[in-house]
Amino acid sequence: MSAHTSVQAPDSQATLNKGLIFGASAYGIWGLFPLYWRLLDNVGAVEALAHRFVWALGICALLLWVRPRAGWWRDLRQRPAALRLLAAAAVIIAFNWYMYIWGVQNERVVETSLGYFISPLVTVMLGVLLFRERLRRPQWFAIYLAVAAVAWLTIDYGRVPWVAIGLAVSFATYGVLKKKAATGAVESLAVEATIILPFTLGYLIWLDLAGRAAFIHAGWTTTLLLIAAGPATAIPLLFFAGAATRIPLTYLGLLQYLTPTIQFLLGVYLYAEPMPPARLLGFALIWTALAIFSGGTLHHLHKLRTPTPQPCP
Repeated sequence: MSAHTSVQAPDSQATLNKGLIFGASAYGIWGLFPLYWRLLDNVGAVEALAHRFVWALGICALLLWVRPRAGWWRDLRQRPAALRLLAAAAVIIAFNWYMYIWGVQNERVVETSLGYFISPLVTVMLGVLLFRERLRRPQWFAIYLAVAAVAWLTIDYGRVPWVAIGLAVSFATYGVLKKKAATGAVESLAVEATIILPFTLGYLIWLDLAGRAAFIHAGWTTTLLLIAAGPATAIPLLFFAGAATRIPLTYLGLLQYLTPTIQFLLGVYLYAEPMPPARLLGFALIWTALAIFSGGTLHHLHKLRTPTPQPCP
């Protein structure tokens, strides 16, 4: 038994390490997305969004051809409820992607980071409202603190941070829909992009006929960047799928904060977006709420994994 354990432990650790690398790569790439979308400042957010769907579908089709999962479409067609969920997810993620691209192009990178900081807490609230999940006291406190932070930031901005709220609510809703649909990452994205395809192609054709398209007409650099939206969408998704099968969801939950952290740093230090002390206080409240929430969750999981001492016979 001890020999068997000694052989398995390194393999298990290697799997965990590989999963952590995959997870960090996925969330790291997502965090660096502002750098990419800023290169397309000369392209409207809707056109950029349309190309992202078109080329992402192309990459998904290539991946499904290279590594097919036999019968997945037949199985999915036999689950009309899942198809309806993916149709709703397609609309939600289109809204989310548009909000994000628009926010980056309009110098609101810090606000987009706020959206992804509070998204996990919105997901928890959806769990309470939709699935009657119960929260422990530290989790409720974290939620109240996050609400107070958003209210404080609303006062500081002088407006509701609607980009952040829109991103948080849409991404959390998208996660719920994808979880209920229970379809593979590449397969589900292929279905979502196919559902949106008639609208994106129609818009791109109209844009070109109207002489307002950037694709091809704005130079090869812009054209290649628009085509690159496909792999830029698919690659981190594949890294995420690789991480999800190798590491516990708790680790993934902690790694997800890497994305908004990178976005926040880019917004403040690279793009010099304003961060007065009052606004920084609002973000500090958000970070405190996330620390309380994550710490409470980890403590609860540790208690569940710790065996209860049994009385001696």
